[in-house]
Amino acid sequence: MNFLEERILKDGHVRPGNILKVDSFLNHQIDVSVLDQIGEAFYKKYGNSGITRILTIESSGIAIAALTAQYFKIPFVFAKKAKSKNIDGDVFTSRVHSYTYDKDYDITLSKKYLGPDDKVLIIDDFMATGKAMHGLLDICGQAGAEVAGIGIAIEKGFQHGGDELREQGYDVTSLAIVDSMDDCKLVFRKQD
Repeated sequence: MNFLEERILKDGHVRPGNILKVDSFLNHQIDVSVLDQIGEAFYKKYGNSGITRILTIESSGIAIAALTAQYFKIPFVFAKKAKSKNIDGDVFTSRVHSYTYDKDYDITLSKKYLGPDDKVLIIDDFMATGKAMHGLLDICGQAGAEVAGIGIAIEKGFQHGGDELREQGYDVTSLAIVDSMDDCKLVFRKQD
């Protein structure tokens, strides 16, 4: 069992509707030492891959991306969930569906922060069905950027988003994969 699985068992809570609450340390109140371990784990996996940009989506992915970028010593950029007045110029846009909020929204990213010379590591806190990931992959495709890998803190394996991306050829690294949450009991997928 790795550090993240242990922390999920200690402080995570399963709620009806297959909701895993980790807001006490990951995506509301943040334990920076956990984020640091996450960033280090992604660096160990992708540190020799020539990554030039880390990409995430607002808002929960931002903290993880920031600490991961610190290890790579490169900038990270995040797609916004709405076009705001402070984004100038042309933008990449993609429509995504949020499993957590059960709504569709457009994500946007300024074209000046991602381009065909970039080799991207996409980072996020959770992946369920993979809809947000497909939006970020779409933006990378629009930019002509190469996706070197996808790093996820917690994957809901029973919702198959990660499995589908792996079948499509993407290098997906999830630090904790929850294969089931039946009867409020978490079962993690065994990983190498």
